[in-house]
Amino acid sequence: MKILNQYRILFTGLKLGKHAFEFKIDKQFFDEFEYSIVKNGLLDVQVDLEKQETMMVLDFHIIGTLELTCDVCLNQFQGKTDIKERLIVKFNEDEDVNNSTDELLVLKKGEYELDLATVIYEYINLSVPYYSRCDQQGSGESCDQLMIERLKNLSSTAKEEQTDPRWDILKHIKNN
Repeated sequence: MKILNQYRILFTGLKLGKHAFEFKIDKQFFDEFEYSIVKNGLLDVQVDLEKQETMMVLDFHIIGTLELTCDVCLNQFQGKTDIKERLIVKFNEDEDVNNSTDELLVLKKGEYELDLATVIYEYINLSVPYYSRCDQQGSGESCDQLMIERLKNLSSTAKEEQTDPRWDILKHIKNN
């Protein structure tokens, strides 16, 4: 957890106005999150913080590469990512700070620092494509054809072994 301490911003000493922060993300960052979708990557995080009287507005720009697994050939490849997000931080005098949403973070009035590690982690993991392919990431890579042939052979032999003679009889009904 000591690695994640570098992603904290002490905002109590900051003057009103805009402030810029930069962070680097690598494998050590992702190792801190046990069930992370992303296991490795090299990313630069630019955070522009605008401190106001009653709130703060943070604009995130995360750019770099993530190590992803191709859903077709199971090959590891580098996928590019470019994320732009905004987070609004408000302060609440009540003890109940459960009013936070994806775009709004509510902190108690006495808070003095902002931990951005989990916010950055969520932005990165949400940017991972639902369906990843080597050849669709624009890096010029193509799927491993040898692995695709092996997977096809395994799936065809598995289909042949799983046939049930009762269902084979029903297949002939369609031809009538």
